[in-house]
Amino acid sequence: MAVPVIELRDVCKNYQMGDVVLPILKRVSLTIESGEFAAILGPSGSGKSTLLAILGCLDLPSSGEVFINGRGLAGLSEDELARVRNREIGFVFQNFHLLPYYDALANVELPLLYAGAADSRRKAAEMLERVELKDRLEHLPSQLSGGQRQRVAIARALANSPALLLADEPTGNLDSRTGREILALFRTLNQQGGTVVIVTHDAAVAALARRVISIADGAIVSDKRPLRGGRL
Repeated sequence: MAVPVIELRDVCKNYQMGDVVLPILKRVSLTIESGEFAAILGPSGSGKSTLLAILGCLDLPSSGEVFINGRGLAGLSEDELARVRNREIGFVFQNFHLLPYYDALANVELPLLYAGAADSRRKAAEMLERVELKDRLEHLPSQLSGGQRQRVAIARALANSPALLLADEPTGNLDSRTGREILALFRTLNQQGGTVVIVTHDAAVAALARRVISIADGAIVSDKRPLRGGRL
């Protein structure tokens, strides 16, 4: 049996505010298999941002277990968690998070350099070609459109061939046409074998995935697998 890309078992996350303990996630169990295209859907305050942080190894649960490719994360040092994030997870954010004084090629090359990859510039150029930006290698983020900046961010996220591509509101700062183009790119990446999870508050965006996991009040309230994603 194939090992899941990521698995959460009875995960709880609490935050301490003075003498008050606030439960944010409540015994969440979730498995993402290789090759899935899933959306985590929830309104503001539902706990989806905390769930995103735990899926992305940016935070650890108060209790419960997290496994990536069968490896438990409990007891890992900060350096070890950073290596997991760099090599196993690709992040795409709403605000792109590109370095403004680095061109597209240099932005994409960064995670490869951190990982000590050989021939990093060639690999970065290949990633930009994969997202149809081979003619924008030397452009700064300020010289790119919003959709192009997001494509650079996706190329950067793919640079180390991560097990999981995790996107946080990836169309939130884009117009509707450009947003559809970016979602079409995620669908293509999934069809090519990538595992993609989009976190969103937008039901229309979530409906494009092949699996929709709804969260409310810190718990998963539904997990649906339509036969195919919706239309763009």
